[in-house]
Amino acid sequence: MTSEVRAPESVVARLRSHGRALVWPTIALLLIVGFGFYFVGSFSELWENLAVLGAAIALALFVWLLPVLSWLSRQYTITTRRIVVRHGIFVRVRQELLHSRGYDVIVRQNAVQSVFGSGDVHINTGLEHPVILRDIPGAHLVQEALHDLMESSLNPIAARRQLGQAAASDDTSRWGTR
Repeated sequence: MTSEVRAPESVVARLRSHGRALVWPTIALLLIVGFGFYFVGSFSELWENLAVLGAAIALALFVWLLPVLSWLSRQYTITTRRIVVRHGIFVRVRQELLHSRGYDVIVRQNAVQSVFGSGDVHINTGLEHPVILRDIPGAHLVQEALHDLMESSLNPIAARRQLGQAAASDDTSRWGTR
């Protein structure tokens, strides 16, 4: 019985969606703050000024803070053995995909994503719904890294199967020449 020594798992990359998702919420925050400073104090009644201030704070929470929290709550970690997808603000969901199981990796880019070099990385594991790493910077580099990690982490059964298929193809090529 042979015992195989495995190298410790190490983190290859920690990824989030492209930061350009926060551009419009930040512009909206600046506009809300500007209008808030302009209108607070311009009314004669104290309650009207407080209402404008309260509305500006509530609008800033919904327009800026929720998109930032949503962006921060989704994280992708690629290690030498697996891909870990974490998302959710109130309910955290963690999904893992082992490289040794094998999967198809497809990169899709729209026009804006191709300008910035980002893209959606679709990982098809053979299940109903593929895992999608949304708007990842350097999507093609991530795809290449995933292919390399899959090749290097073949499980022993798959390695034996590939070795057996290679030996079988060599035998048939010899038989065909006789």
